[in-house]
Amino acid sequence: MKGVLENIQHYCIHDGPGIRTVVFLKGCPLRCRWCSNPTTQEHKPELLYHADKCFSCGHCAEICPQRAVTREGEAVIFDRALCDGCGLCAKECPGKALQIAGVERDTADVLEDIKKDMAFYRNSGGGVTLSGGEVLAQAAFALDLMAACKRYGIHLALETSGFGKREDLLALADAADCLFYDVKHTDDDVHRELTGQGSGLILDNLDAVLDRAAGKLTVRLPLIPGLNDDEGHLENFARTIKALGRVQAVELLPYHRLGKNKYALLGRAYALESLGPMSKEDLARRAAFVAERLGGTKVLF
Repeated sequence: MKGVLENIQHYCIHDGPGIRTVVFLKGCPLRCRWCSNPTTQEHKPELLYHADKCFSCGHCAEICPQRAVTREGEAVIFDRALCDGCGLCAKECPGKALQIAGVERDTADVLEDIKKDMAFYRNSGGGVTLSGGEVLAQAAFALDLMAACKRYGIHLALETSGFGKREDLLALADAADCLFYDVKHTDDDVHRELTGQGSGLILDNLDAVLDRAAGKLTVRLPLIPGLNDDEGHLENFARTIKALGRVQAVELLPYHRLGKNKYALLGRAYALESLGPMSKEDLARRAAFVAERLGGTKVLF
């Protein structure tokens, strides 16, 4: 089976236990303002432009079969609506200024990449993490890859927003050894404003998956200063998690700006340009606030 991957990242230590290989799938129904992986949002391959490497030679404009590249003086202009991600320009660019984010690969091919890291899994208790994008957007491929990994006894983690078909989520949860489930905001209207989609389906799916995977599920809340880290929302978040029951662990993820440069490569503006990262002290205070209201639920940060 084939899937569209943005990247395979090796030797990771923050996406589940031990040393892990993270497979980033392309395609996501959400458009979070703070998204650190904008190159995974679209399902199709996308063109990235490194302006600092460009010779302004115009070769890309000459060879583009879709006429998606033009020149205005020394400037190179990309019409991304016309670009079909064929990769010809990236292949022939003399300065390596052009790159394609996203490639179609089959399960067997990806598995061969994964198997190269098996010694690290054995020695560290690690494994493979499927991330995105949104894994539910390519559920059939994800399940096929997970089944292939299971044949080699590889530990599997899954990162998801839960925005997708419930039957796919439950099947993926059954196949995974641990599950990280993002809740961006508990208010449906605010969630829609911040991500382009409401929170109703996400919270309903969380309730459903807890029946099957409570012992291996961690709810994650990305903390974005000024957007969802105020005491009012943290109070509502804790109340929602407590009402759901069965949640054994919550992890608070502090906002960072590590994906900011990717927006420029895509020719897009970064929505939170003026927002700085959260301090360790602020994160600790919010973790204490949530922990106090959750009682016995473990709060990680």
